[in-house]
Order: sequence, then structure tokens, then C-alpha cells
Amino acid sequence: MGPIPLQRDTVQRPGTVVAGQSGDARPAARTSLPGIPQASAAARRFVRAALTDWTGLGLPSSGEFGERLTDDALTVASELVTNAVVHAGTAVELLLRLEDPAGPEPAALVLEITDHHPARSVRDERADRPDPAEYGRGLQLVATLAESWGITYRTGLKTVWARLLGDDRYGLPDTEAADDASRRRGLRDGGILTPAAGQAARDDAGWAGRGGLSFLADASGLLAGQLDEDTVASTAGRLLVPRLADWCAIWLESEGGGPAAAPRLAGVWHTDEARTELLRPTLEKEPLRLPGSVGAGPVPIPWPGGAAERGDGTGAALAHRIVSGGRTLGALLVGREGDDHIPDEVAILLADFVRRVGLAVGAARAYTRQATISRILQRGLLPSKVAEIPGVTSALVYEPGDDGVVGGDFYDLFPCPGGRWCFVLGDVQGSGPEAAVVTGLARPWLRLLSREGFRVGEVLDRLNRLLLDDAMEAAEAAALMVAAAGGQQLQGGEQIQDGTQSRFLSLLYGSLVPLPDGGVRCTVASAGHPLPLLLRPDGSVRPAAEPQVLLGVVEDVAYDSQSFDLAPGDSLLCVTDGVTERRSGRLMFDDGDGLARVLAGCAGLTAAGMADRIKQAVHAFAERPPDDDLALLVLQVDGERHTDVRGDSAGE
Repeated sequence: MGPIPLQRDTVQRPGTVVAGQSGDARPAARTSLPGIPQASAAARRFVRAALTDWTGLGLPSSGEFGERLTDDALTVASELVTNAVVHAGTAVELLLRLEDPAGPEPAALVLEITDHHPARSVRDERADRPDPAEYGRGLQLVATLAESWGITYRTGLKTVWARLLGDDRYGLPDTEAADDASRRRGLRDGGILTPAAGQAARDDAGWAGRGGLSFLADASGLLAGQLDEDTVASTAGRLLVPRLADWCAIWLESEGGGPAAAPRLAGVWHTDEARTELLRPTLEKEPLRLPGSVGAGPVPIPWPGGAAERGDGTGAALAHRIVSGGRTLGALLVGREGDDHIPDEVAILLADFVRRVGLAVGAARAYTRQATISRILQRGLLPSKVAEIPGVTSALVYEPGDDGVVGGDFYDLFPCPGGRWCFVLGDVQGSGPEAAVVTGLARPWLRLLSREGFRVGEVLDRLNRLLLDDAMEAAEAAALMVAAAGGQQLQGGEQIQDGTQSRFLSLLYGSLVPLPDGGVRCTVASAGHPLPLLLRPDGSVRPAAEPQVLLGVVEDVAYDSQSFDLAPGDSLLCVTDGVTERRSGRLMFDDGDGLARVLAGCAGLTAAGMADRIKQAVHAFAERPPDDDLALLVLQVDGERHTDVRGDSAGE
């Protein structure tokens, strides 16, 4: 199993930038990283790739990018990026530059990590904190590895920098040579998950020094990148065997299964794969569950049968509780052949590693719970299917922006009395539970008002009034809670400052009535929403509505509607701002009528072909995937021959 990749666009390939005067080449590489847990692993890959590229170019000429400098640079980058992501919570810029590569002195490597929250201080290791596994070793580690380091504040930016000396300036005494060699063997060139096969003997001394720190830094990034608890367990097992143990087993408690439910064996790993299946039945017979009274420390366990390379072999086995947020999530058991105990430096490293496993399992379970709740909510908030309109072909694209989170966009297409069909495309401010509440109110209200026979503008008038009334009731309820709490913190430790809650909604709503000649009469109104676009068969495009204010903002407003006929072959495109405001740097997809230009190029396509081409154009507009909900609806009146996206002719 190799390193866990981020999205392809997250980390740019490093390059060399030459600047300065008098021909002094100063290689530099920079990248931007999102404020997510996987950023530290991406930073390490970026630094390693930059140093590899520079070495290939002969920079520095004296070849000072030895294993020690490389490992230290990876560790410092990982810790500082982790510090920025956890404590600033913003995107991070990483700059790597080489000082005086052509000078008489050996080169020095400088790393600069910049975040966008200068109001928050850099985390200092001397401050108290509940669990070092959650935050990394931060500035204490940087101070140990760097020749010098510091913090620079600029308007809107905070930069932490560290200066590392070339390998030949460390001046390692001979007594540290074994420690350094052990560290290099264990962590060389990204081999953290692929240690040398057939390792004959371990050198545990290195784990007490930089080897242990580097191992934990890489392990933290790999474990944090997993969103599935079984993948976390698999990653942990591969990290431990054979690096720290001859075999390893992990049990996970069933979430919500109660104390009577036995933990399940998530995986068994052994240096000899043939022994894995001999060890597994022994471990499955007696699931390991450690009582809370044992604490977080290691617990010696009797040597299980089937664990040794030979049937009569013995060794030392230690178990740890896997804990997150004070809850026991499982247990981890490691064993070493032929040893009567596990060395202290390895036991300490194991305890630190298991804390990281607990954090990763807890995060994966939280993600799974959130994703499950979101899927259930999404199924309830969106229609199971859209109505089929006689003489009209529809195509829909819906992509929530945050994986596992209920989106703020919603849609509907349903029949109404009197031979009418109504369509809706809405966008609630924000996402998650707050957006779900508004969507859960708006969609059934729209169906009810539409089927009561109200005209398009009147439906928006009444929906606006309902949203304002609901927001007022929520504000009054919150004010009563504040009064009852006496201005103190409420349960959960959260102080209510303002009872009002924004329930803004942009909405595109319309009705379709088939005409005797085969066309369709369309009436539409837009409330703070991207305007629908009408595409004629000749490729001409025009807006099909007038802009009006958002719903839930202004009380005294009367919404107007526009009516027009859609002839056979005409198409109506409706989108949310996840399409029009898709960003690439400072540019947006709809700048300069970008959406209209793409739609004009869709003349002759089927409704499905149009939807697919626009979706592809939105995704291709920027290297990073969309971070907002994306929804678009194409309504096309039948009666013309179309060309699908492959260029074939198809009759409608």
C-alpha cells in the first residue's frame, strides 16, 4: 500500500524559480494546500519532490541534500502545516527555497508556511493541551531540528519559517551514527509503508530519537487521510508490521452495539503471511476487550497460540485500548517473536501511535455518521423521481459540494391540476442541517401552494411570507432560551449571542402548460437566483426572466413573473450559483456571459447532452473540484432532431 494521494490538483508539481542579482540562482518551489487533515501528507510529498528535482538539476552542487536534511525537512513541513491547519483553519501556502547554493558555505534550506489567520497565535508546545497526538509536536520539534526559526506577521498573513542546514554542517558525533542510520533505514524516500523485505534484525535505538518523530509525523498524515475505520485499521497494521512488531491485530467495537456486543476483529497482520491465517482463528475465539480501568497504557497479554514462526515459539505481546474522546473504540495487540519484553523506547512509540489510531478511527466514525444522516436527509428532502411532461424532455444534474454533507441546493418537477407542470430550482444559504431545515420547509410549501392554484408570482409572495414568519418564530424561541439561561452558557458550552437565524433562499420557480400546436407556454419567476437561459435551435441565447430579491429578506415585496412560448426544439436551462460562480482564481465561470457561450455551443444536442456538456465545462473550468453544490435542469420541447454528445443523430 503506497502513500494516500490527495486530489490530483491539490499539490502542484514543484518548479525552480531563479531570482536575485548578479546571477545568484536561488531555487524555490511553492504550492497551496487546502485546510484539511491530508494537507500535511501532501506537504511532505511536495517537499520530497522538490528536493528530488533540484538534485537532478545539480542543486546544490555540493550535493548537501542528504538523507538527514531530507528527513528533517519532511518532518518540519509536516508539523508546521499541521499546526497551521489545526489552529488557523485556513488554506496554507508552502514555500521551499535554497539559500546561497553557489556560495562558499554549504547550502541551507528554508521552509515558509503561511496561513490567513494572523489573529491566532502559533501553538507553543509549552502550553497545556489535552492530547499531543491531536496537535503534533509543533514548535518544540521545529526548534530541535532547525538551525533557526521564527514567525513573521503581515497584513492578513502569518508565516512560520525554519532554516535547516546542509547535511555536512550537522557535525554528528560518532556516538549518534547508529541512531541516524536506523532512522534513515526506517524512513528512506517515502518507504514508511514499504519497509525492506526480509528484515533480519531490528535496531530499536533509533526510535528514541528523530526516527520515532519522523515515523509518527508520516503515520499521522496517512491515518488522518482515511474516512473509513477499516481502512484506518489496515493502514495502522501495515505501519506496525514488520517495523515495530512481528504481528499485529486490531479489534473495533461495534458502534451502537452496546456493551454486550463483542468487538470484531478488523484485521491481522504478520511478517509471514502464511502465519496470518493460522493466527486469526486463535484471536477470533477470544475477542480482546480491555476494561477502562487499565487506562491508556500498555497491558501485557499472554502469548497466543499460532503467533510464532514455529509452533513452540514464544514472545512478548502488548495490548492498548483504542480511545477517542474518552470512549473506547477497540483494542490493538502487537507481538514480538523471541523477546521476553518490548523495549521501553518502542513501547512509548506504540502508545503515541495508538493515540493517533484512536483519533483517526473516531474521525472516520464521525464522518460515517454524518454521511449516513446526510444520505437519509437527502432522500427525504429531494424527490425520488421527477415528473415526465408530455412533449418535453428533461435532464437533471445534481452534485452536492461537500461529500457527506446535505447540500443547500434542491430541485423539483411535479404535476399540478389544470394540465400544468411546475419546476423548481432552489439554493438555501449555507449547507448542512440549517440548509436542510429550510429545504424541508420550502419544497412541500411550494407543492402545496402550486396545487392550490396560485399563480407563479403569488406562490413566491406567500413562500416569502412563510419564511419570514418562521424566522421570526425561531428568533423569539432563541430569545426565550437566552432569558431562561440568564445570559449564561447553555448546555454544550455555547453562548447564544443572537437568536435570529438567516433563512435566505434563492429560487427559480415556473410552470409549463402544453399548447395545442406542440409548443409549451412557460411562466417563470426568479428570486435572487441565476436567471434561466432560453436556447433557440439556431444557437441564439437570451435570459428568460428578470432578477428579483431573495426570499426571506424583505417583507413588503411583490414578485412578478414572465411568460413566453417555447417552440419545438427550444431549450430552457436553469442552474444554481454552483454553476455560475464556479471559481478559478479570481475568475468565475459566468464572467463575460460564460454560461451563455457554453449553452450556445450546445445547439442541436439532446437535453441529456446539454446537461452533460455544461457539467463537464463547469468541472473543467478549474483544476480543483467544485466546492459548492451544483444543480442544473434542462427542459427541451420535443419536435426536432438532435445530436448527442458523441455527434450521432437521434430523433426525439
